[in-house]
Amino acid sequence: MGEWTRERFRHALGVFRQGRYPAATVYDSIGPDFFLAVAPGWLNLGLWEGPGTEEEGPVAVQRLVAELAKELPTGGVILDVGNGLGVQDPVIAEVTGPRQLVAMNITESQLRAGKEPMAEAAASPVLADAMRIPLADGSVDGVISVEAAFHFRSRRRFFDEAFRVLRPGGVLSMSDVPITRRLRGARELLAGLSQLRLWGLPVNAAATPAEISDACRAAGFVDVRTELVGDRVIAPALRLTRRRLSRRAGDSDSIRLAARVFLSQAELLWKRGALEYSFLRATRPGA
Repeated sequence: MGEWTRERFRHALGVFRQGRYPAATVYDSIGPDFFLAVAPGWLNLGLWEGPGTEEEGPVAVQRLVAELAKELPTGGVILDVGNGLGVQDPVIAEVTGPRQLVAMNITESQLRAGKEPMAEAAASPVLADAMRIPLADGSVDGVISVEAAFHFRSRRRFFDEAFRVLRPGGVLSMSDVPITRRLRGARELLAGLSQLRLWGLPVNAAATPAEISDACRAAGFVDVRTELVGDRVIAPALRLTRRRLSRRAGDSDSIRLAARVFLSQAELLWKRGALEYSFLRATRPGA
């Protein structure tokens, strides 16, 4: 990764000056070639069958999106909320065969970077906030959101918006990173607060699976199902990242140290059972 560049300094500065939309600031600064991405262009952690090898990485990230997309109706209108760099949209299109695919993102630079894969998926890009989805009531058959909900200022407001744009019988399918309990002690609290700040997350991002499911039901959804899959997502991704950092001898000492500190904090929360990864599926009641 090399020494400090203008782009890396801008990312470091973004940790402290995140503006109105912290997630957009963070992902603007990361850019389209984040060196710790599981596979080039992909920003999810992957759904793994193995321990977390470089070879499986490109398959794991696609597998995770396909696992969520298979819950959605086929042949309808699909909304992808927080579509990253667009590479997940061809997978969603292949699985669901949509009549229309809308790819929504609050980070304009990601929409620009994802033009080619979105064009491959015939996806319509939309720059918008998940708190105010610019689609008509009851106009969508399925909503998918991959590792984005923890960035939203309020999951409940997102659930309200997803419920509004879905037709009766429409399906929401998403992945999330919840905590399993309240953090305890100085080390856990420091690790949690540092992760929130690094990724531009609001404090209310720290929610348990039960709290997330309750917010979904409160918005009106039924048949809410949650599956915890951290062993197949977080654990392999952490092992892959640890191996990568141990091999990156060309990095500056300061960058390598910062990356290892933040990795160690994530590992601490995972090993102590405070961090998880969840799939959630829910339905808007009706015909």
